[in-house]
Amino acid sequence: DYTAKAIIMTAGADYDKLGIPGEEELTGKGVSYCATCDAAFFKDMEAIVVGGGDAALEEAIFTTRYVTKVTIVHRRDELRGSAILQERAFANDKIDFQWNTIVTEILGDEQVTGVKLKDVKTGEESEKPIAAVFIFIGQHPNSNFVGDLVPMDKGGHVIVDEWMRTPQPGLFVAGDVRQNSARQVASSVGDGVTAAIGVEHYLADKFPDLELHSAEPAEATASA
Repeated sequence: DYTAKAIIMTAGADYDKLGIPGEEELTGKGVSYCATCDAAFFKDMEAIVVGGGDAALEEAIFTTRYVTKVTIVHRRDELRGSAILQERAFANDKIDFQWNTIVTEILGDEQVTGVKLKDVKTGEESEKPIAAVFIFIGQHPNSNFVGDLVPMDKGGHVIVDEWMRTPQPGLFVAGDVRQNSARQVASSVGDGVTAAIGVEHYLADKFPDLELHSAEPAEATASA
């Protein structure tokens, strides 16, 4: 067991998976959960985006900066995303839609080469050659272990203030596990800096006699 006067919780969030053959094996080899991070690797190729919410639409629109065509594969016959994002997606000549369809397998050995698809209404199966699969069907924050300590939104994200503080004294939260996270490395780093400053203020206020020590910079080693 460990004790501390303050804690910064950075438990993150895990993307929901399709749970189909090829997904795990080809993650990082054409399967991605972040088009903003990886779309540029597939310049002038074709890709699919799985999902129908805001994240799927935002990432599909972003992906069109690089790919020749992106197909949004959605298990329903209408999107769940906001009206403005739907309007932008429908107006984009590089975006197609495949309705009432699920991905049943991701194909490829060392790299994604295609997907197997199934129409959920007719049962018809088909294959589609593509280079990348971007999956946006949701995510779940790793917050269960503090569920009785802090308030959360309906998605399980911890609610914090502008200093990353929770109502639980001494508990700060940063990154994807918090509410309204931008879900980017840069923003999570910023959260961490904000939380660290918040912790410093908290400790100075609650424990005025506590000596706070800054890490000493390492001495430069002379090169030979």
